[in-house]
Amino acid sequence: MKFLFDLGGVFFDWHPKYFYKSVFSSDKEMNNFLNKICNPEWNLRQDAGRLIKEGENELIKKFPNYTKEINMYYANHRNMIQGIFQNSIDTLLELKSQGYLCYVLSNWSAETFVGMEEDYSFLKKFDGLLISGEVKLVKPDKKIFELAISRFLLNPKETVFIDDNIENIDSAKELNFITIHLVEPHQIRKKIKKHLKNNEKL
Repeated sequence: MKFLFDLGGVFFDWHPKYFYKSVFSSDKEMNNFLNKICNPEWNLRQDAGRLIKEGENELIKKFPNYTKEINMYYANHRNMIQGIFQNSIDTLLELKSQGYLCYVLSNWSAETFVGMEEDYSFLKKFDGLLISGEVKLVKPDKKIFELAISRFLLNPKETVFIDDNIENIDSAKELNFITIHLVEPHQIRKKIKKHLKNNEKL
């Protein structure tokens, strides 16, 4: 058995609101900005490899009144991490201590991922990391899953994929991965344990 993990929502408690709540005077304006301007669809294009400066310039042309706030998004990407889920890290370390191979498949801008392994040492425990911005593919596109299969020599039927996004889970299922839709990070150990074979421990 091998394991393929997402990062955001599984190991990192990340959300733009954690930073922008101190920028906007009201939740209404903040939510409008994060839903209509610097929204998930726009962010995903940077995760897919578009340069941050290109993404910023696109929005600034459309919303010049929010130039300052748009430029704050990626400059404060680390400040959008409220914390890490220690249960997930402990589970990773336990899996590694028992000899399981563990990998990462994450939608993340290549530019903002620079330095993450130095700042969060647990990332060095993985046997390999596939970061979407580096390969210019994003989940739920099956091509990035196929790249993970090839790069990490995975047999989907013997690989557990853990992600908080149901669309990514659905794509993985179509490729015959064993999947865990992780809604509550504190349940990760319990969820993984269900998929281990009788002779495997956690």
